[in-house]
Amino acid sequence: MAKDTPPRWDRRMQQRLARGEAAALGELYDRFASLVHNTAHRVLEDEEAADLVTREVFGYVWENPDAYDPREEGSMRAWIARLARRQAVYRLRQSGTRALAEHGGGSAEELEQKVRRAAVAARADYIVTAMPAPLRRALELAYFQRRDYRQTAADLGVTEDEARRRLRLGLQLLSSAHTRPVEGPPGHGGSPL
Repeated sequence: MAKDTPPRWDRRMQQRLARGEAAALGELYDRFASLVHNTAHRVLEDEEAADLVTREVFGYVWENPDAYDPREEGSMRAWIARLARRQAVYRLRQSGTRALAEHGGGSAEELEQKVRRAAVAARADYIVTAMPAPLRRALELAYFQRRDYRQTAADLGVTEDEARRRLRLGLQLLSSAHTRPVEGPPGHGGSPL
């Protein structure tokens, strides 16, 4: 998993991409390809479709490095993750709509529910991987190992108050996965990238 990138790295990377440095794209790909692919796979549940989304996202970044605005997008990592989620949701909606048209069976409402669930799950995965390690470790102990806050505090070597704080902050971050709107259908039938 890539570490948090400093803003200076983000700016330098954007400048290198804008100059057309192929090595910059390779570096960016090495750092974030697994994030993009895993996000797309989480949404689409299909290896080939996740590969396609990965190519599309990095192609978009290569062709549009100026589309990244750190003031609006945050870190480059967050921007790329958002592009991956948006494109994967678009592909899921597109394939679901095509399946409805060709085979029937299901409704547009069911498709939108599926898209929403997939988008929220992908966002939650991203939030967990992006949150600070102390928060993530506390949540992992509480959720996967069924530890209460006292046991979590003992396992982490922190006070019970600190364990409760970490769990509360981690859960607040995770709850934001449900509050962000799912990207709607793109206009004019085009990709949202």
